Amino acid sequence: MVDPKIREAPTSPSAARRGVATRPSPTRAGSLFAIGGAGAIAALAYGTETVPRVDRIVGPGNAYVAAAKVQVASVVGIDAPAGPSELLIVVDSDADSAAVAREVLAQAEHDPDAAVVVIATDPMTASAIGRAVQCMVPFEQRAPIIAASLAARGALLVASSIADAIRFVNDWAPEHLLLAVADPAAVLGQVRNAGTVCLGLTSSVVFGDYLTGANHVLPTGGSARRYSGLSTYDFVRWTTYQRVTETAARSLAGDVATLALAEGLSAHAAAARQWSAR
Repeated sequence: MVDPKIREAPTSPSAARRGVATRPSPTRAGSLFAIGGAGAIAALAYGTETVPRVDRIVGPGNAYVAAAKVQVASVVGIDAPAGPSELLIVVDSDADSAAVAREVLAQAEHDPDAAVVVIATDPMTASAIGRAVQCMVPFEQRAPIIAASLAARGALLVASSIADAIRFVNDWAPEHLLLAVADPAAVLGQVRNAGTVCLGLTSSVVFGDYLTGANHVLPTGGSARRYSGLSTYDFVRWTTYQRVTETAARSLAGDVATLALAEGLSAHAAAARQWSAR
């Protein structure tokens, strides 16, 4: 194991920000750099005099960091393209309207581009949630941000059934999905596309934001249809190998030569045929 050393960039963080840099547990990580922003992404992708070039860049960041990661994706591996925070809440008639409203506000306060959608199976429940949100917003510290987010990318929808709601879920593929229904475990098996799923209102999304252990680096913008959340699998690579015996080479030679000639690759065909007579 390597004892990680914290190294600071020429423009080091303030003392207050330095407090969030904690000592890593013993790992094979050799260095911890106190750098950030799009410039840090460039430094990690291409290397500098003090920051070595890396093979993969993962983790969250603001819009500038996300854009920088996409720009360097041709020279370094990244986890997934990232966008503003998203939450989709599926509720039935048993859901606590005030608790659902709290979840809406919590995710909408991220930034004005955050997307928060509630889809209810009961019009009365939907109306109650809408009223609760309207009552709570003015008392929030980040009320202007919440209001801007909900006005631009918020929605309160009604579905005819849980099945219809889940069809919408799988089509939108949200970053966060909260199943605020009577039996969330029964519904979970129908979910195909979501970054992370919170089962029941007690499984608040904010618990996942901080402490429950599920990774907080999640696919957004519908990319949950093709990406998963960040995990140890993002750091796993594998290499394949082939071993062909001389007998097997004679058996393969003719077919491989035929396929190669069909593609106009005569040197490939010759390389295969050399084994047919041995």
